[in-house]
Amino acid sequence: MRPNTFITLGLAGAALCLQMGVAQDAGKQAAPAPQGRGAINRAPDPRVQQRTYHFQDTNEDLPYAVFVSSKVTKDRKNPLIIALHGLGGDQNSLMRGNTVDLAEEGGYILAGPMGYNPRGWYGVPAGPPRAGRGGAAPKANPAAANDPPNLRELSETDVLNVLGMLRKEFNIDDRRTYLMGHSMGGAGTLYLGSKHASNWAAIAAIAPAAFSMQANAAALLTPIKDTVPVMVTQGDADTAVPVQNTRAWIETMKELKMNYSYVELPGEDHGSIIAKSMPTIFAFFAEHTKK
Repeated sequence: MRPNTFITLGLAGAALCLQMGVAQDAGKQAAPAPQGRGAINRAPDPRVQQRTYHFQDTNEDLPYAVFVSSKVTKDRKNPLIIALHGLGGDQNSLMRGNTVDLAEEGGYILAGPMGYNPRGWYGVPAGPPRAGRGGAAPKANPAAANDPPNLRELSETDVLNVLGMLRKEFNIDDRRTYLMGHSMGGAGTLYLGSKHASNWAAIAAIAPAAFSMQANAAALLTPIKDTVPVMVTQGDADTAVPVQNTRAWIETMKELKMNYSYVELPGEDHGSIIAKSMPTIFAFFAEHTKK
C-alpha cells in the first residue's frame, strides 16, 4: 500500500489539472451559502444516462444517473465508482465534464444516486444546528419542510440500492468498487465508506462537510484504518467547508496511521475544487485494488 501523503499543489501544479464548469454544493450542513464557480444544477451531460427505479420504502420512483465507458464489456469485470453529490445538488452534480472524461478513459462505470433528495446526507448522523455567517441563526429551508423524519436513513438506503442494481446489471469488479463525494457527499463518503467498508477498494472525499462527525472522527475512521485507503482533497480558499476542519480530519488519519492521501490546493474554493481534484482521485483509485 502507498505511504501516507500530504500534498499542497502550487498554482503551477494546479494549472496542469483539467478544468470544467462544475456543479457546486450549497455548502454547510445547517446554513449552506453558495460560492465559487458553476451552478449547483445544470443540464445533464448528454453522455450520462438518466434513469429511475421504484423505491419501495416510500413507494415512489427515484432518479439516478449512470455513465458507462465504451471500454466496459460483459465478458470481464469492470470497475465502478459511486459519486455522491453535495447539499442542494442532484444525481448529475458530479456526472459531467472531466469526471466523465476520466471515467471513459479508465473504463469505469460511474453512477450518481440522488440520496433520496438533495438534503439526504447519506445517513450521516445529524449534529446540533450550525450558526450562519456572523453567528446568526441559520435560515430555514422551505424545501425541507416536508422531509420525512427518517430522511437520512432513506438517503443511505438509496445509495445502497443503486449499488445493488448496478451489480446485478453489469459485470462489476468487487475488488475495484469505489466511493467518492463532494461536501455533503464528502461527509457521506466518510460515513458510508466506514459503515459499509467491505464494499470499497478506496474512497475519496472532496471538501467533506463532516461537521457533525468531527468530534467522533477517530471512532468513525478506526474500522477502516487498515483496510480502506482514503483520499481527501480541499481548497484553502473554501469558505463553506473551512480548510481547518478538513485538516483536523487529516490529523486524525495521521494519528491512526491510516493509508491516506491529502491534496490541498491553494486558491481553490468549494466549487472549483471538484474538477481540480478529479485527475488525482482517479489516479488514486487506479492504484488501489481490494485484496
